Amino acid sequence: MSISDTTENAILNLVYSATTWANYAINASASPETNIVVALHTADPTDSGTQSSSETTYTSYARANVARSTGWTTSSAGSVSPAANIDFTAGTGGSGTINFFSTGKSGGGTSPILWSGGVSPTIAAGNGVTPRLTTATTITLD
Repeated sequence: MSISDTTENAILNLVYSATTWANYAINASASPETNIVVALHTADPTDSGTQSSSETTYTSYARANVARSTGWTTSSAGSVSPAANIDFTAGTGGSGTINFFSTGKSGGGTSPILWSGGVSPTIAAGNGVTPRLTTATTITLD
């Protein structure tokens, strides 16, 4: 079953940009999430996973916070992308291949995943590497 592009955009704008979906939903007025947290993964965290599932462990890695107010751009075709590149902390050791990313709410640890997807091309993490998700990274509803 499919949903319309208008509905897809309304859902993505509500979650990623804190934009009211008229007559359906509003952003929380008390203690709303101000950031979307982005994590990197070495394997698919799956639908039942959390942001810590298969999360990369290169030395110095930390999840990135992206502002809901200005950090995301929704297209007219039911997809959302970062408004600017998302640069993660440069590696100071360790290794691993980053194949997936996920978005979630603040809180760290085993936070629930909002959406996840593949990273292409993959990123070989380690000493001196600054992993980056570009503005071409997209999350699509369809």
